[in-house]
Formats: sequence, C-alpha cells, structure tokens
Amino acid sequence: MKITLGFSPCPNDTFIFDALVNNNLDTGDLEFDVILEDVETLNQLALKNILDFTKISYGVLPLLLNHYIVLNSGSALGTGVGPLLITQKEISPEMVDDCTIAIPGENTTAHLLFSLAFPHAHKKVFMRYNEIEDFVLSSNENVAGVIIHENRFTYQQRGLRKIIDLGEVWEQNLASPIPLGGIAGKRTLPQSLLKKVDNLIKQSIEYSFSKYPVISGYVRTHSLEIDEDVMRQHIDLYVNDYSIALGEKGKNAIQQFLSVYTSIHPGVIINTGPVFLV
Repeated sequence: MKITLGFSPCPNDTFIFDALVNNNLDTGDLEFDVILEDVETLNQLALKNILDFTKISYGVLPLLLNHYIVLNSGSALGTGVGPLLITQKEISPEMVDDCTIAIPGENTTAHLLFSLAFPHAHKKVFMRYNEIEDFVLSSNENVAGVIIHENRFTYQQRGLRKIIDLGEVWEQNLASPIPLGGIAGKRTLPQSLLKKVDNLIKQSIEYSFSKYPVISGYVRTHSLEIDEDVMRQHIDLYVNDYSIALGEKGKNAIQQFLSVYTSIHPGVIINTGPVFLV
C-alpha cells in the first residue's frame, strides 16, 4: 500500500524519518511516497487535503482539523526553541510596530508567535524561511525578520542581531512548551493505519537516536549548506521526548496554542472533534 508522506529537508525532520523511509524498519506492506518541501509549502498542501501524512506548523492546525488529526510522534515542542526576531540595524522592540517584518509563511507557528508578541505590527511580508536573512540584509529600510530552523544558529555570522526571542514571550505568558510543528494524518484513513504509521515514526526516532551523535548520510545529503555541528544543534533543540510521544504536557500545550489562535483570530471556527490520535 502506497501512502504519501511530507516532511521538510531540515535536519530534525530527516533525522526523525530517516529509518522509516530508508528501509531500516519493517513497514510491512506500506510504501512511502516522500514529498520533501519547506513547512509552509507542506501547510499549503495540507490545506488542500493532498497528503496522507504530513509535517505541519501548529500555526495552521486550526484550519486543518476537519481533515487531519495530530499523531503522537514526530512533533517539535520544547522550551528555548522559539523563532527569533532579527535585524541588521539597531531596532528596539518598541520600534517593531513601524517596521516591515519578513515572516516564514502566513500559516506558520512563527507568525502566530510574532502576532502574540506584536499584535499591532501589520507591515508583514511572507516568504520562504531561507529567504528572510537575505531580505533583511538587502533592505535600506527599517526591516526585521522572523527566523526559524538552522538560521537560529547562524544569523550572527551574517552580521544580524536579535531583537527578541519570540519563544520567550510564549513561555512567559503561558508557562508551557512551545508547539512548533507536528505530524498530521488524514481523518479518513483507517484508525489501524494511523496507529501503525504513528508507531513507525516513534520507532524511526528511536533508531536514529540509537546511532546518534553520528550524522547519517540521509541527514547530510539534505543539509549540504550546514556543517555537522549545526546539524547536531538543530537535532538537539528540536528532537526530544515530545517528538517520541507528546504526552499530556505536550497535548495540553497544543490545546493552549489553539486557544491563543482563537483569541487572535476570533472569526475562525475550530472543529470540535478530537485533535489527537488516541
């Protein structure tokens, strides 16, 4: 049985899915058709109900709950993992409302966290996450950018500076882990298949950790512009116990996220069905 699976080429995702898609696990009759895209592209594919299983930003989850359910394994949550607001110039947090802000996608967790911190900032431009630093560096105006993924570890090397850690705003206000991204499966799929893939993702993570800190060829192949130390920083930050299993604390954090989303977008009606695979 062939099923579609989308995830990003970032080290945390390739680390998570390496064993699953490279024949290191017994997947039975399942064959995975892998789609590697940045997370905002995956969000858009999920909004069109295209992929069977996919990585998503939790920022888009409220718009997907009619068609997708969150798996227990594969998520990125934690403390100290939030996106950073960066700039090239001297810009204080008080000046941000008047700046042009580059954001890695409208339906991303990064956008929601930025909106929580700066509800009155409306001069936003949306682009791929890996285009944001160049956009900030090439502008002569007051411009800032929200960075995620590996850029979090390397922005200073390009002469950029941090205005604020957007994750800290979440943690100070809600005292819970930051839900960044998770794995969703189509609700129309059989429960047995959803549970089987969920368990395979868990096994895949455990397999990768059993080989760590060795970086596999699969992870390296999709991270050619990043050195191995940065790959490990990336994995260490974004792959953790919540990735293996959300647990009650992880699920509660995601429920809090949905409540914050509703407060920021009061016109959006969120499906009241189950959010998580049981």
